[in-house]
Amino acid sequence: MDGNCFSKYSCWDFLITCVGLPLFLTDIGLDIWAAVIFYQEKAYACLGVLLLLLVGSTLLAQAYSWLWYSYDNFEMKTKVEGLPTQRELTVLHVCQLGVYVREIHLSVKPKTEDITVSLTHDLSMLRIIETFSESAPQLTLMLTIILHQARGDTNISTPEPSAIAFSVTAYHRSVRSFLPDKEKQQITSSVIYFIWNLVLISSRLTALALFASVLPCFIFTHFICSWLVLFFFAWRSKTDFMDSSCGEWLYRATVGLIWYFNWFSVAKGKTRNRTALYHGYILTDICILCAVWCWKMSTDPPDFVIEPMHALITAACVVAVYILGLILKAIYYKLFHPNLDKNKIKGTSTEQQPVNVPKVLGDEVDAAPSPPPQPCCNKRMRKLAESFYC
Repeated sequence: MDGNCFSKYSCWDFLITCVGLPLFLTDIGLDIWAAVIFYQEKAYACLGVLLLLLVGSTLLAQAYSWLWYSYDNFEMKTKVEGLPTQRELTVLHVCQLGVYVREIHLSVKPKTEDITVSLTHDLSMLRIIETFSESAPQLTLMLTIILHQARGDTNISTPEPSAIAFSVTAYHRSVRSFLPDKEKQQITSSVIYFIWNLVLISSRLTALALFASVLPCFIFTHFICSWLVLFFFAWRSKTDFMDSSCGEWLYRATVGLIWYFNWFSVAKGKTRNRTALYHGYILTDICILCAVWCWKMSTDPPDFVIEPMHALITAACVVAVYILGLILKAIYYKLFHPNLDKNKIKGTSTEQQPVNVPKVLGDEVDAAPSPPPQPCCNKRMRKLAESFYC
């Protein structure tokens, strides 16, 4: 196996990276807009939940960004004049600006192409964290409000499920950089990956919003109980993503949060049984959430009224859509998902580099040439690639 860690940074990868930044900035604008509307309408409870999601999400993302900089000894890999020092980076992260520094570093000319890919890996993971700690719960909140304002007089803009699925797909494209034949992978596989994630996420968020519309206080109890179960399984999976014990516990807690909305492969080895167990658990949970919603609609309807038959059809459609997503996922794994041996993942080669021993010529020593520099490899994302493909 060759020593290269990454394949060529394709035009599709560049396009997805470029689209990601405008979506990120648009999301910030929509967050501000939603907060202003909540304040104007005196919906202080919703405003408080929204601010909690926004603050919690940015704190979580900044914590990961700072930890990764510390694991890399705060080494800067781009040709930017006046690069921030360790102290300045810490201050920037405290001011919630550390992730933007990563965006700027990627927008300028990095030293090499493999560094560009490495920086993209970290950003794709940070966007996954931001997506499921902010966008997914925020969309659930907005859908719940829309159900209460069924007459259509709401002015609140909601995050799109497609934006969430797009972040997941961008992460998928990033992980594929570790495949030895990435150039042969067709964009069709990413399209199918996007579609089944969109279908599964839409069904899950709709079920949560239906439940929250009739039992708003119990949705928090549901989240805490589900998160504790998922966090336990993340711990039992023996993840090895971060370089410190406290960072690893933070990562496992984050995995539990992501699993509350969507599957995320984190453990090495065959994941078929774990995936089947997870989707069985989520499908059962969706059925229970929809059943409770139908029961409340028929026995103790809230302010908005939906006919029992219409409620039953809606609940059945939500469950059916999730099953459809599982079928599409099975098609993807059958036709498009490569299964590789661990040693075929780029950057995992254990082969020893040849050692040049100095030659003695009389009283002179022929100095051995220096070994060629090794390409930059994002070891964190490499571990996720191993769990995703092996």
